Amino acid sequence: MDLNEIVDEIAMRPTISFLSSEDKDKIHNAAFRILSEIGMRILQDEALALLKDAGCEVADDRMVRIPGDLVKKCVDSAPNHILMFDRGGEEVMDLGGHRSYFGTGSDLIYSLNSETGQRHACVLEDVGRAAKVCDALPNIDFIMSFAHPSDFPASRAYLLSFQSMAINSTKPIVCTAAGRSDLSRMWEIGRILRSGEDDLRAKPYLIYYGEPISPLKYPVESVDKLLFCAEKSIPAIFSPAPIAGSTAPMTIAGHVAQGLAESFCGLVIHQLKAEGAPFIMGMGPAVLDMMTSQCSYNAPEYLLAYMAIVEMSHYYDLPNWGYAGTSDSQVPDEQATFEAGLLSFLSAMAGSNLNHDVGYLDFGRTGSLEMIVVLDEIIDQVRRLHRGIPVNDETLAVDVVKEVGADGNFLTQMHTLNHLRSTQWQPQLISRVGYEKWQSAGSTTLLDRGREKLQQILKAHQPTLIPEDQARQIQELVDRFE
Repeated sequence: MDLNEIVDEIAMRPTISFLSSEDKDKIHNAAFRILSEIGMRILQDEALALLKDAGCEVADDRMVRIPGDLVKKCVDSAPNHILMFDRGGEEVMDLGGHRSYFGTGSDLIYSLNSETGQRHACVLEDVGRAAKVCDALPNIDFIMSFAHPSDFPASRAYLLSFQSMAINSTKPIVCTAAGRSDLSRMWEIGRILRSGEDDLRAKPYLIYYGEPISPLKYPVESVDKLLFCAEKSIPAIFSPAPIAGSTAPMTIAGHVAQGLAESFCGLVIHQLKAEGAPFIMGMGPAVLDMMTSQCSYNAPEYLLAYMAIVEMSHYYDLPNWGYAGTSDSQVPDEQATFEAGLLSFLSAMAGSNLNHDVGYLDFGRTGSLEMIVVLDEIIDQVRRLHRGIPVNDETLAVDVVKEVGADGNFLTQMHTLNHLRSTQWQPQLISRVGYEKWQSAGSTTLLDRGREKLQQILKAHQPTLIPEDQARQIQELVDRFE
């Protein structure tokens, strides 16, 4: 495909927008005012020194006011796209622009048993099982732990989860960590798999996900890990999770402006440590439901704030951290399918880059493997929609219409055969048969068929093994970790 064809293909893709150019300018100005007039409380000493040396005003209470010119300089120095590679070193994602990728989330407290429907506290086995399922699904592009193992101390749980993900899938890993020490061991695992630090820098395999504390606080542990990522050129997500009405303004515009400012403070620290290091901006725009005291992942206000922060990432031409496939429902049901499908659709149409939490239920507390399987197909259909409508002489088919005329049909036309597979999307789980055939096949629901496919994956799928020497080195590294 030449450059003109690529431009034409991008131009025909449908998009969705909730902000005008003037709206984006106003949010930009508000976020920069928060940084320059109010500031952020920086509790980590090295970051405080970096900001002070860069000309920021530092108060006695460690509130740091960051001038707009410095923020703009750091936005400009961060790369506008990030290539990601799988365990074997093959390029699989190009984060940036309007390209959308999908994956699971991390650190869930509970998991649903797909056979009994019962909820249990997550254990390390749940991490490996989720990674194996994702490894088999073509529309899951990256993996996260999908569980926080309750059968190990928190100090070891993150590293053991990373090892389990690496063993059970070849896909890139987005990781969380307790501190700099276990994050450094995850980086060392990546270095072992790449056979060296230089190759890991050139072909990133892991992405770190971290957060500040809203409102306006940067704790020591979060900044320690952010600085380590800058040093080692590990792509870093730094995405605050301000709660509208609790730790952020109730209004959507104010919510977004504060979240943007909090993310950009991390960007400034990150770029001051290592100019040009890969950074992914974002915001988890949680909404406190004043009737139930629950933080919703799927309230309309959440979706609007999320769409706004995605649009702001395009405004700055920076890769963004996004969301997909979540539901506030407690079980995989009609509500879950609707909410998860809608969020996935919006993410793709808005051009959100790295979309996590596929399979999350119950306000981000519980995971469902059958939901991941069902959403793999929904994401596939969304991607078909996002390819848009090619309009050219071949697809307009006036000559074919002329040849068929008023008395023929298009079933026997070569044009139909040539365009059948590229035009028609075909489901594997979604039903398109008539009532009688559906009934004779067992009258199954979409969830039934998702569960059946899940069991097939768990029984039959075999992830590619890590070479024996590398697996031994990784195990020794994990065993030595205190």
